[in-house]
Amino acid sequence: MFASLLSAALSMVGCGKDESATPPVTPGAPTAPTAGPKLSGELNLFAWSEYVPTSVIEGFEQETGVKVKYEAYDSNEQMLAKLEGGSNKYDIIQPSEYVIESLIKRGALEAIELDKVPNLKNLSPEFLKQPHDMGLKYSVPWMAGTVGIVYNTEVVKEPINGFADVFQDKYKGKIVVLDDSREIVSWAVAVNGKQLNDLTPETMSATRPLLQKWLPLVAAYDSASPKDKLRSGEVDIGIVWSGEGATLLNEDNKKWAWALPKEGSHMFIDSLAIPKNSPNKEAALAFINYILRPEVSVKITEEFPYLNPNAEAVKMLPEAARTNIASFPPEAARKNLQTFKDLSSDLQSEADKLVTQVKGQ
Repeated sequence: MFASLLSAALSMVGCGKDESATPPVTPGAPTAPTAGPKLSGELNLFAWSEYVPTSVIEGFEQETGVKVKYEAYDSNEQMLAKLEGGSNKYDIIQPSEYVIESLIKRGALEAIELDKVPNLKNLSPEFLKQPHDMGLKYSVPWMAGTVGIVYNTEVVKEPINGFADVFQDKYKGKIVVLDDSREIVSWAVAVNGKQLNDLTPETMSATRPLLQKWLPLVAAYDSASPKDKLRSGEVDIGIVWSGEGATLLNEDNKKWAWALPKEGSHMFIDSLAIPKNSPNKEAALAFINYILRPEVSVKITEEFPYLNPNAEAVKMLPEAARTNIASFPPEAARKNLQTFKDLSSDLQSEADKLVTQVKGQ
């Protein structure tokens, strides 16, 4: 049942059909754990905050002898700014799907040497054919997830089913949202009846009245750990990453409710990629192969409960994890999920400018 759920979920967010682009990887039984290569030096990992378990880093270090230096960021834009600022110290980055697409276009990523990542066969086949990197030539999925709404039912008595339900005057000062301009603008575009990727100067301009109504109601912008503000009672409603919502549901699924917005929502795929001229490419490939072991991948989901692309790892998860609706959305809620496509730098700048201007009013 779960395998069909996962397959359907992914097919609805743009899986490609070009069989010729599929790499020579055969999904099947997981690779048996073996001692990894003895390497040396260090691995500079630049990844999302609250997304990489300490146990995974320590296990890789002990097995390979490589020292991992983990630097975190809170948004794709923050990560890109570091790369575009000339930093070439990173061996692995963890961009979302539309950023992978952009970096591939720029020639900014090293190709993945598939023969050095045999554990790719543990991935669900659908992840081999995603349109942002057909055939996984430059990236390997880490985790997937959605952007949804979590709220405290002890305080919020009316059901919340969409973005328009969140941004009401009665909830002023009790809302936390992601600190991400593209996300915020896409929500308003969706409420205006457009697709999430339909970001043009005209559609963004049309969102200004909505944003002028919405943003003064927001108490906090937080892409790192918005669940903390919800837990403390500082806010009662959040538009957050699904792993944040899943964590709250795991703690108390009677107090917290989760909804995927009826207007449509983003399904993201965060992947590992190796920047061009990585100082430690061999260690980077070894790390990618290591995290694809089912028993290692399970550790990631246990600590950060997102949608796991590793089919063999999913089989090892307890039923409670597989049935958490924030981690693994039910079929009826998946119809409006969309992956983001690459935006031009001009359109991204326009989205940033729009949100910044409205925040400052």
